[in-house]
Amino acid sequence: MNKPLRRVSVFCLALILALMGWATWLQAAKASDYKDDPKNPRVAIGKYSAPLGNILVGGRPVTGSVATPSSLKYKRTYKDGPLYAPVTGFTSQIFGSNQLESLNGDLLDGSDSRLQSPADALTHRRAKGGDVATTIDSKVQKAGYEALGDKTGAAVAMDPATGRILGMVSTPSYDPAKFSGSGSADQKAWKAMSDNAGKPELNRALRQPLPPGSTFKLVVAAAALEDGLYSSVDEPTKSPDPYTLPHTRTELTNENASAPCKNADIRTALQYSCNTVFAKMAADLGQQKVAAQAEKFGFNDDKVDTPVRAGKSVYPTDMDDAQTALSGIGQFNDQATPLQMAMVSAAIAHGGELKSPQLVDKLTDGGGNTVQQNTPKTYGRAMSARTAEQLRSAMGTVVDKGTGSGAKIGGLTVGGKTGTAQHGVDNSGTPYAWFVSYAEDSEGRQVAVAVMVEDGHAARNEISGNGLAAPIARSMMKAALG
Repeated sequence: MNKPLRRVSVFCLALILALMGWATWLQAAKASDYKDDPKNPRVAIGKYSAPLGNILVGGRPVTGSVATPSSLKYKRTYKDGPLYAPVTGFTSQIFGSNQLESLNGDLLDGSDSRLQSPADALTHRRAKGGDVATTIDSKVQKAGYEALGDKTGAAVAMDPATGRILGMVSTPSYDPAKFSGSGSADQKAWKAMSDNAGKPELNRALRQPLPPGSTFKLVVAAAALEDGLYSSVDEPTKSPDPYTLPHTRTELTNENASAPCKNADIRTALQYSCNTVFAKMAADLGQQKVAAQAEKFGFNDDKVDTPVRAGKSVYPTDMDDAQTALSGIGQFNDQATPLQMAMVSAAIAHGGELKSPQLVDKLTDGGGNTVQQNTPKTYGRAMSARTAEQLRSAMGTVVDKGTGSGAKIGGLTVGGKTGTAQHGVDNSGTPYAWFVSYAEDSEGRQVAVAVMVEDGHAARNEISGNGLAAPIARSMMKAALG
């Protein structure tokens, strides 16, 4: 063989070996990547080749599947879609999925390895989809949804002893069934939702941090009691009225000019929601001590999972003394989600111990056998049992004699705290109405609720936590314990 021909032969052999190596690498190392790539149409065809497993509320499915004439044989259906959308999220043949539908997608479509029998694994056959059992109480969920009505807002109800989320409502909501398929009607429904100025796709209960207003005074009160700045909720504070913000000439006043806020004790200051008391209290404590207490409740934690991840609630840093004072009344740059404020109330109700919020009870296979059972987890100790008892007592005074009278429920012990948070340049925006609360029945069962009304369609002078948010909390607490 002459030299040029030998070189060509060696080059061709090298190309063949390289091609074989590339093919082997693709099949061995990259096969699963291509197989699972969302752009691979076979992924969607496999996912929708059989009915999906379901998301359950109270043991009953609030989702389903229906046959279609397309290559994607089944599409998702929803029962009471707008009611449960903040819980389930959506699954769409075009637009993908989110929330529980996404986090548990492998279980629901049967591709989760935990569902496969040995025969399934050997033949690479997809198992029957499993189910996701939530912690939601249908009565609590419905009560919150109906009470919010056409208002823009959200509400969360938790069992303080376990962290189980009993209700999670966000309004306005949407019907995920309207865009679960792949037709033109589904695309129009998606566009209509996306173009809606009310942002119905936003889960306000988990993902909308807003100024918490006076509900944050509970955090400052806890910090003051834990630090020993005051020995009890009935010890008088050293609080002028009005209060001049540190190093400024700005005077902070109270909403109710006739309220007995001067040198008021914590109980009275919560009852009348005295800005002057808690602003000075935060300044006296300093931002580091207030921040440490806030973080025990979950503020500044960007990994609060239910398992759906919540937006981070923020207690700011790098504040001067005047800004720290304003942060003490839930203003300046304080931000909290309804879930976060429900966690504050839950910790107070449960003797200072905070349980991690939990939306999923268990996962089961297609035959109803448990694949994963979730048990209560402790987030941490937010305060001592004595401080928690003191705050429960003071919150009871708020409902019995103060600004939270709209939450009273016959036969139940109820405590709460109202909040009206300003926002916008020079407070030009519509105020947010808040209410955080707990209720306990004669058997010791408890529920903690936080409600935020972003827009209640009320005149500015009629917006208050007691007027707009407390009745919603009352409905949910009554549904949980009534």
